[in-house]
This record gives sequence, C-alpha cells and structure tokens, in this order.
Amino acid sequence: MTDRTLRVIVVDDHTVMRAGVVALLATEPGIEIVGEAGDGRAAVELAERLRPDVALVDLRMPVLDGASATAEIVAGGSGTRVLILTTYDTDAEIERAIEVGAVGYLLKDTTRERLADAIRSAARGETVLAPRVAERLVARMRRPAPVPLTAREVDVLNGVADGLSNADIGRRLVIAEATVKTHLLRVFAKLDVSDRTHAVVVAMERGLLPRPR
Repeated sequence: MTDRTLRVIVVDDHTVMRAGVVALLATEPGIEIVGEAGDGRAAVELAERLRPDVALVDLRMPVLDGASATAEIVAGGSGTRVLILTTYDTDAEIERAIEVGAVGYLLKDTTRERLADAIRSAARGETVLAPRVAERLVARMRRPAPVPLTAREVDVLNGVADGLSNADIGRRLVIAEATVKTHLLRVFAKLDVSDRTHAVVVAMERGLLPRPR
C-alpha cells in the first residue's frame, strides 16, 4: 500500500471540520481525498461507489451514525478500512466502533503527521488508536470482572428495586430480616457500593439485575 497513492474519503457532518481535515491532508504525499460526505448514509453510498482505501468517519452524525455506517461499509465488501476521527472518547463509543469493524480510533486533536501515519497504517489493516483511547481500553481490560450475584442475592436486590423494606423482603422470600441484611452486605461488597439505591443502579448497569418489575 505504501508504493501508491491512498484514496481517502472524509465523513463529518460539520462542514468546517470536514474542510479542515481535507485541507490538512491536501499536501500530504501519497494521500488523495477522493470524496466527502456529511452523514453516515451518504458515507456508505460513497464507499460503495468509490471504493476508497480508507474512510475517515466521525461518530455522531445525522441519518446514520458513524458506528452504524462503519458496520455497513465493512459489511459491503468494498475493502475500505474505516478510521474513526471524532471528539468523543467514552468507553461505550470506543468499544462499539471497534466491535463493528473500525481499524482505528483517533481524536480530532491529533496532529497532521499522526493522522497521515494513521491513514497509512489503517490502509494496511493495522490497528491505530489515539494514546488516550488506548489508555482507556487498557484500563478497562484491567478492571476485575464483575462478581456474579447468587440467585438469592438477586431476589433480595429485586425486593430493594421494588421499594420493599428489609422486613418486607424477608416476608416475601420467607427468610429472616437478619438474613436479608446479610445478603445485602454481601451484595454491597460485590458491587463496591455502600447503599441500597446505588446497589440497584450498579447491578442494572452491569446486567446482573433485571429491570424492576
């Protein structure tokens, strides 16, 4: 890929930002901007028609968001590598973009040299991550896996989610109130929380607890 000009499309709903990226790469040797799009749907159509080597894609766009557009571009068989270029670096957005097939994730504060190098790496199929993004992914991978709740702990926490007191939960489950308290203390320790409300919220966020009935 390094011995020929790489064909690139730029996808961003902000006209000024898109123009800035195009201008930034205009004088970069071996890189040619062959198309622009202002939304995800237009990006998919552009990739199908032009079959560029790399698509620089923003995440939050109208009509079709960047991650959904990435998934369609990758599935379309054009061979286009998608490199996310955005201002957003939350765990959920990073993970979704990578999961649907983006080969890289850069932030818009990147330098021209870094962007150009990333495009060349992406064209070769290499993973390219902004340092801040890489740090977030590594930190997430190093977090201990959530400790599962036992069936009885889920029952107790469901009672909390339903607004029941410890005594009411005991009556529902036919166990002593002291036993309910013991189960809750174990739940607090597993979820690293210190109160009932936070326990329910964290358990739901982690998929350890179904929505309140």
